[in-house]
Amino acid sequence: MTTIAGLASNRGRNLLHIDERAPGGAELGVVLANHEGAPVLDAAAERGIPTEVVERDEDESRADHERRILDALSSYDFDLVCLDGYMRILTDTFLEATPTVLNVHPSLLPSFPGDDAHEQVLDAGVSVTGCTVHVVTEEVDAGPVVTQESVPVYGDDDAESLKSRVLYDAEFTAYPRAVRWFAEGRLDVSERDGEPTVSVDGDDGGDFPERRVVSNDRVAELRYGENPHQDAAVYADAADTEASVVGAPQLNEGAKGLSYNNYNDADAALNLIKEFADDEPAAAVIKHTNPAGCATADTLADAYADALATDPMSAFGGIVALNRECDAATAEEIVDSFKEVVVAPGLTDAALDVLRTKDDLRVLDIGSLGEWTDALTEKRLVGGRLVQERDRWAPDREEVEIATDTQPTDEQVETMLFAWKVLKHVKSNGIVFADGTETVGVGMGQVSRVDAVRLAAMKADEHAEGKGPEGAVMASDAFFPFPDGVEEAIDAGVEAVIQPGGSVNDEDVIAACDAHDVPMVFTGRRCFRHD
Repeated sequence: MTTIAGLASNRGRNLLHIDERAPGGAELGVVLANHEGAPVLDAAAERGIPTEVVERDEDESRADHERRILDALSSYDFDLVCLDGYMRILTDTFLEATPTVLNVHPSLLPSFPGDDAHEQVLDAGVSVTGCTVHVVTEEVDAGPVVTQESVPVYGDDDAESLKSRVLYDAEFTAYPRAVRWFAEGRLDVSERDGEPTVSVDGDDGGDFPERRVVSNDRVAELRYGENPHQDAAVYADAADTEASVVGAPQLNEGAKGLSYNNYNDADAALNLIKEFADDEPAAAVIKHTNPAGCATADTLADAYADALATDPMSAFGGIVALNRECDAATAEEIVDSFKEVVVAPGLTDAALDVLRTKDDLRVLDIGSLGEWTDALTEKRLVGGRLVQERDRWAPDREEVEIATDTQPTDEQVETMLFAWKVLKHVKSNGIVFADGTETVGVGMGQVSRVDAVRLAAMKADEHAEGKGPEGAVMASDAFFPFPDGVEEAIDAGVEAVIQPGGSVNDEDVIAACDAHDVPMVFTGRRCFRHD
């Protein structure tokens, strides 16, 4: 347990925040102020934290004052001293008698030291400021830096608005981080050539660094968010070179701009169609980020028609994504029913003429599909974010393991591989029924895998046009814990299965397939998608 002695002259909001966060298990053992009226004293007392007051007498030297402070702290055990707006310059009398002393300064040192940092920032006209946590030395604001956090400076900022944002967005992040590093034994403060130095064990880069700094530019304020009562905007990563809907020009001037949901669905559609960037013509129709249908074919128009036929009812008002330049024939198919957005790597003039007949059909040219350059995906959480590697894996023929005695045909394996690429973009629990290289039924977002199978079978049987579950291949995004899922699919007409495998009941599931001469292969990897 790391115990902190906190020194403050005013509210001590950083100290109280550290006490609330308990970074690395650290806790405030005592709070000392240099005058009776400091608000931090009452706040600390309310939390049961001992307090001390050591005021400096009018003719008292700094060294004598610090000796009395040390006397006041002598009955407390502490491992670290944290300053927070402590308006006294400390000397070696104090610094040599205590363990490491940290302070937070409201600028990115060495720029703008002193007690008027925010005014200096505004006078200098810089666009970025922040805070610095540093080791305290006798020279003011000159000790070695432990960590920093930046915040933007906006055109309408004044000293008060900047002070507030630096406190809440920077100091409340950086100071607990520094304390956590200390508490975890990762912060080393030593001397080199007579000067103090700082090193932090594990503060490295790579895909998952200790710290992440994200900076995006607002490119549009949206009409509203997911629902009309929610405000929203879209931000762009200017350094990102991968084909995206954020940077795609909208080619039908006069049509309303994309909504929050349009952006979300269009991004999902584009990510799915990238699976087929190097394949024959492919089309996908997305609704609420799930595939309503996907297909490849000899022509783009046929691929779109096959994708739409999977579930034309659900595709109403959906998003269309294509992996080839959109031609007039495909455009004619698209405008035959209501769609919100078309995303394509280029469009012919004739195709644009057709698509522009629909006033509110948004048309996005994302340019070349190119390479997948974003290595990570992330999801914002209240209080943080999840970051993970992007799921770019899909099996090839050599990577699947035939689990059953019944052997799949070459055509079934081809369909399995196609279905897996689509399945990666179906919300879990996810099931895809496919025939050839087109979907025939999709079961998505179910809490039961058996229900996902039933939903895919129902969609294929009742909603698909000109196709159905009979003879289909089923793909599952995770293993079947019991045979009931594959039995449900076989009853619906499925004749082959691809799934990750790995259940303790795999042998029972395999036996159920073999009993009906249904081949099943294992991928060895699942493809959950939960957002």
